Amino acid sequence: MSPIRTIIMGAAGRDFHNFNVAFRNNPEYEVVAFTATQIPDIAGRIYPPELAGPLYPAGIPIRAEQELDDLIRDQKADQVIFAYSDVPHEYVMHKASQVLAAGADFRLMGAKATQIRSSKPVVSVCAVRTGSGKSQTTRRVSKVLRSMGMKVAAIRHPMPYGDLAKQAVQRFAEYADLDRHDCTIEEREEYEPHLDNGVIVYAGVDYERILRQAEQEVDIVLWDGGNNDFPFYVSDFKIVVADPHRPGHEISYHPGETNARDADVIVINKVDTASAENVMQVRENLRAVNPNAIVVEAASPLFVDDPSAIRGKRVLVIEDGPTLTHGEMAYGAGWVAARRFGAKEIVDPRPYAVRSIKATYEKYPNTGPVLPAMGYGEAQTKDLEETINNADVDLVIIGTPIDLNRIVRIQKPSQRVRYELQEIGQPTLEDLLKSKFGK
Repeated sequence: MSPIRTIIMGAAGRDFHNFNVAFRNNPEYEVVAFTATQIPDIAGRIYPPELAGPLYPAGIPIRAEQELDDLIRDQKADQVIFAYSDVPHEYVMHKASQVLAAGADFRLMGAKATQIRSSKPVVSVCAVRTGSGKSQTTRRVSKVLRSMGMKVAAIRHPMPYGDLAKQAVQRFAEYADLDRHDCTIEEREEYEPHLDNGVIVYAGVDYERILRQAEQEVDIVLWDGGNNDFPFYVSDFKIVVADPHRPGHEISYHPGETNARDADVIVINKVDTASAENVMQVRENLRAVNPNAIVVEAASPLFVDDPSAIRGKRVLVIEDGPTLTHGEMAYGAGWVAARRFGAKEIVDPRPYAVRSIKATYEKYPNTGPVLPAMGYGEAQTKDLEETINNADVDLVIIGTPIDLNRIVRIQKPSQRVRYELQEIGQPTLEDLLKSKFGK
């Protein structure tokens, strides 16, 4: 029989992983193209032959998702795999309808077909939406595990925006490694806090090779999820974070609902800043789809170096980019800090935006009067810097997980917002992890 001609729809993450695990060395399939969305400057490239394997000596083209109908027709595709995350359920079915109307099968791949088993215990931290608080939850989990005497590696969901062949396996143990791998702002936001806490970080493209290398130097693997995707590895303990600022999203986004249904522990985060009604709605929705999960309530308290510096000032607020874009939040920790510590005015940055930053606002019009810290490459980082310095403000509030002053030259006074997970009541994550992995 002829191989099944396949297109994989993705965003330079789950799509590559699904290919590596299920299709790379499988002669029953021929992957004729990837399509790309969400992430800029991915379309038009080639998934390199070094990663694609001997069945694909020329590599695999990566095309813009807008070309999907033409690709199905021109490539005589038999099936299309949907392989990206943090989209409404209705969106997924619109894509399914498009594919079916073009004549191909539409497929979602689950855990059995895509997860890799480790020789070491795996704790996974995922979420129901981008911006729920995975990062501070992962840091909290790593701290507990290390207090138990375990050496931990955090393996981060992929963000391969550069040379894919060179990025197949990346190991980060110090800041110099970030520079050596030409990390973007988005990558630094995820890696630097782990490095600050003494945790090795792995990432890249080929997640079996990554896992096998990490297993050689740690006692336990910590899967640090991206967006609301489910883990690439079989997990021994599954922690999922939910956000009561977006009640209902925990059961209406893909694949966040998959995470909610599969969790061992659900952390309802930000209960200190959400309404009691929203917290209760999220709790009830999660109980309906996963009555056996243990629920932990938590806050993400904010800290700034000098709260008095904010009072009475006209401020520009910079927030984590994916939280505002993929996560569809209108604001984040920086906005909350500006309000809490008495800023006179939160200045709308949109009139000052240039080039790719202006395009980001056009693509995500529901973003509030805050600046997403977009930095998918050197050009966009320069656009971010120019936008910041254009703004007519007294102070810049940096609500990203890293200090942007290390990446861009901010020509105004700034205050950085920090936030960590703080469980409320019992059980705590420490109680649960010690019960599961304690000796």
